[in-house]
Amino acid sequence: MATFLYKLGRLAFRRRRYVALIWVALLALAGFGAASASTATSSSFSIPGTEAQRAFDLLDERFPGGSADGATARVVFKAPEGEKVTATANKAEVQEIVGELKSGSDQIASVADPYDADAVSKDGSTAYISVSYKVSSMELTDGTREALEDAGEAAQSSGMTVEIGGDALQVMPETGATEVIGVAIAAVVLVITFGSLIAAGLPLLTALIGVGVGVSSITALANVLDLGSTTSILAMMIGLAVGIDYALFIVSRYRAELAEGRKHEEAAGRAVGTAGSAVVFAGLTVVIALVGLAVVNIPMLSKMGFAAAGTVAIAVLIALTLVPAMLGFAGKRIMGRRARKAAEAENRPDAKPNMGTRWSRFVLRKPVWVLLAGVIGLGAIALPAASLEMGLPDDGSQPKSTTQRQAYDMLSDGFGPGFNGPLLVVVDTKNSTDGKAAVDRVSQEIEGTGHVAAVTPAAFNKAGDAATITVIPKDRPSSTDTENVVHAIRDAGQDIKGDTGAEVLVTGATAMNIDFSQKMNDALLPYLALVVGLAFLLLMVVFRSILVPLKAALGFLLSVVAALGAVVAVFQWGWLGSLFGVEQTGPIMSMMPIFMVGVVFGLAMDYEVFLVTRMREAYVHGETPGQAIVTGFRHGARVVTAAAVIMMAVFSGFIGSSESMIKMIGFSLAIAVFFDAFVVRMAIVPAVLALLGKHAWWLPRWLDRALPNVDVEGEGLRKELSDDGTGEGGGERELAGV
Repeated sequence: MATFLYKLGRLAFRRRRYVALIWVALLALAGFGAASASTATSSSFSIPGTEAQRAFDLLDERFPGGSADGATARVVFKAPEGEKVTATANKAEVQEIVGELKSGSDQIASVADPYDADAVSKDGSTAYISVSYKVSSMELTDGTREALEDAGEAAQSSGMTVEIGGDALQVMPETGATEVIGVAIAAVVLVITFGSLIAAGLPLLTALIGVGVGVSSITALANVLDLGSTTSILAMMIGLAVGIDYALFIVSRYRAELAEGRKHEEAAGRAVGTAGSAVVFAGLTVVIALVGLAVVNIPMLSKMGFAAAGTVAIAVLIALTLVPAMLGFAGKRIMGRRARKAAEAENRPDAKPNMGTRWSRFVLRKPVWVLLAGVIGLGAIALPAASLEMGLPDDGSQPKSTTQRQAYDMLSDGFGPGFNGPLLVVVDTKNSTDGKAAVDRVSQEIEGTGHVAAVTPAAFNKAGDAATITVIPKDRPSSTDTENVVHAIRDAGQDIKGDTGAEVLVTGATAMNIDFSQKMNDALLPYLALVVGLAFLLLMVVFRSILVPLKAALGFLLSVVAALGAVVAVFQWGWLGSLFGVEQTGPIMSMMPIFMVGVVFGLAMDYEVFLVTRMREAYVHGETPGQAIVTGFRHGARVVTAAAVIMMAVFSGFIGSSESMIKMIGFSLAIAVFFDAFVVRMAIVPAVLALLGKHAWWLPRWLDRALPNVDVEGEGLRKELSDDGTGEGGGERELAGV
């Protein structure tokens, strides 16, 4: 692989104008596609194989035109202090708005008058209009949204407080200016690392081009592939981070080759052949982990994984082709005078040890203490993960300044928290001899479950073979008590089906969230086993060792669990919540553990490859295990540190998002990178290798013969260059990873 990439790097350097033209053309083409593509007409959320989804499908079949999965809204009114919404003037105002809503859009399915639908609180202070739409929230037109937003203005002018909840006002989440700050921090880190504005700007430029191609392609295909609103944001988050890092590794190796006297084209070829080999492997691990999300069988999660994986693949291609081409354009300016002197000084035998060298020597002196400190520290941070509660965000997790959150709070105050998450019980009486009696029994069983505030009378369809019952829990949608109500109804439904033949299904947004969380729970261990098993096999091929991959996989698990513990402490318990803009604690987003495993796995392998391949190369060429560790840190620690800081900065930029899901993902990935790069790879890994000594690199001969040789470290390339006599400016040298 290294030989092929060496030739590719030289070709891209020589034909840099054509390579740059191709990528600019791809960016323009993707941008044109994104600009001309119609807005996605659907952003469906389905969970195949769950009871909530089966209930939705049954509603579509038995209640045609009911728009079971259509958008909903609640226009909530609160009378001025000392007044009631039942007062003549207030009632007339609310009913006028009911009429305005009915005629405000042809996408309206139904509008319920609160005075006819028993939607007035007992104390008369609060009322709400329920609005149902024929289409999902992503299919609503701007005119429909505006009609909904304008509906309460007249009532507000008369003194009533009016807020709007529900998913009808759901819009593309805003990430704010903090992501720009993240990129700015990355730029500063690159300038410090390289000491040259040209060298620092190149990774940023190529990463932005790669993200532009990827995100524009996602936008262009959103309508065709039914992609959700957060898909492009997640692809941008991951693509930007890995794009900068991969370019950083190539540029860093290129400068090292120049410092040793290589000509520019030769240096570019060797940089792509060596560091590029590690980029391919690291990128492949990220892509496989993201594509592997499809095993969970949640269409939305699968699409997020595929979209992010596509952006990572583009980042790898950019690093292997556009980066060497841009190095050709940069010429001598890639090495500033100060940077060139520093590189020459570092290569002298009497050079002062750098920070990486000093740290690795410290670890070699105290390996047991460093190992214990790292493991115990991460273990303590991981403890909150034992209290992990999973769910999906609702309006209660929105910022307090939003109308959705204020409507949520008004409903909780006026009617009770359960009104924000009603359950919809669907009874299929097709196989029952007495459908009405079966439905009556269902209502009685529900009332007897406890923690239920209200049960509405059953509503049959025209054919009389299905009925719906709305259940209002006493507690908020994300509470454990509400989840217990769902399970109690389902348990009772099993007995009812056995006695009457009627099937009882529980659905609604709350039940769907519960089913989604359960499916994530069930898939977590199999997915974790798949990812860790894959990590072990791939690293065994790369490092020709058994213990090194085992150590890498266990370290990855430790960093993931510690990051999960930090997420629970901040977003579920509220520790330091104000620092990260967490206004409402609650369950952790259901997809977070699996998504974090998939992404962090790939990122962890980045640092493992770039640090440990250099150690292995040094060991193979005669250095003692301890000396090899020092060599690996002398050449790789600074670059890996810069790469980790850049990733943390990019991910942290998304913590400023107004969307709780994006905020949580940004925080979790940033803290996971911190733990994995600085605690696991920089401390635990060298400590374990120091304790294992030469045994770390042991591999049975039969297994060595059986494993394919992917030549990540460029040994074959070095031999070929030595045989051909093409190694310029310094002869044969170590072609290890960065």
